[in-house]
Amino acid sequence: MASRCKISQHLKNCDLGFCSNSPIRRFISTGNRISSFSNSSLKPYRNCIHRISISKLTTSSSSHHRIGFRKPKSAGKSQTITDCFSQQEDDREVPLEGDVVSVAGGIVALGKFDALHVGHRELAIQASKAGTPFLLSFVGMAEVLGWDPRAPVVAKCDRKRVFNSWASYCNDVAPAEFSVEFSSIRHLSPRQFVEKLSKELGVRGVVAGENYRFGYKAAGDVTELVRLCEEYGIEANIVSSVMDTTQSPGITIPTNTKERGQVSSTRVRHALAGGDMKYVSELLGRKHRLKFILPEQGATIIKGKNRISAPKSCLLNLQPKDGSYGNCFLLADDNNMLPCRTVIDSTHIHIESDGNVSWNEVLSQDCRVISIEFDTSLG
Repeated sequence: MASRCKISQHLKNCDLGFCSNSPIRRFISTGNRISSFSNSSLKPYRNCIHRISISKLTTSSSSHHRIGFRKPKSAGKSQTITDCFSQQEDDREVPLEGDVVSVAGGIVALGKFDALHVGHRELAIQASKAGTPFLLSFVGMAEVLGWDPRAPVVAKCDRKRVFNSWASYCNDVAPAEFSVEFSSIRHLSPRQFVEKLSKELGVRGVVAGENYRFGYKAAGDVTELVRLCEEYGIEANIVSSVMDTTQSPGITIPTNTKERGQVSSTRVRHALAGGDMKYVSELLGRKHRLKFILPEQGATIIKGKNRISAPKSCLLNLQPKDGSYGNCFLLADDNNMLPCRTVIDSTHIHIESDGNVSWNEVLSQDCRVISIEFDTSLG
């Protein structure tokens, strides 16, 4: 099962219906795709199945690829553990039948949206000026291209919060994200890709950065994108790169053909690796949030009155450099921010309160996803 769905071992004690004989376990093990939940044995697990990354279960070349994005949760609903399964950068979920929202008539930002940094936000801003903004993401790119798995900068379950925070920049409309299986578009020529945007998705316009390349083996550049979009009746807006004007002197950025001094996910990753949280915040346009799963089992989590320790295997996104970080906040939910200090060593993350808060009182549930928001200073 682990090879098919990659559900972390530390989740095994959470009550998610993954017992050896449960219907959902059999569903995952066999990799079945279903278009409805007429099977009564699966009905109790509908929400869980919807949140499991179907891209990990799809191996047949004849698989039917879905295009769309998950409908936002109803207001007031708390996050579930299954929202945060993915620890691999490109393993974002593809909705099942009945959960696909049309992007026809919308304005699509094109790019690789890992870090959701200020450059990505600028693309969303420009898209919002022309219509309803969407961000196009590719599912399974790392797998298809043979890249080594790596933790995402933004946890899968935290992306919606980031998009909502962009609404004030985007005419009070939070950009929506929709996904396409990378394997379904990998071999498309630049013309075929634009044709897909026009005829299959029905988008009204696209927004891309000046260095954007597309099509098989990145054959197309923005000049060709504009030309093809005009031919297919799509508006095209090419946006200048947001330059990194505040680079930290202690962070070394590797030089390559794509690195021209612009804000990039690579810079964010190197800033995190250097532990410079002020620089990270400037690149992201917000404070970095580290999310992890907090099971109750003593073998996984050690609680004290004023200290929590958890193994790094619980982490859902990219951590900063090992070290001690002061003036952090622990978020047990979106409403309660508790001051704390965060210490990261080679194997664990440790959260220490200021002495006035008992973690045992705050974290009383058996299975939770919590967040640490880092201050812009190291101390």
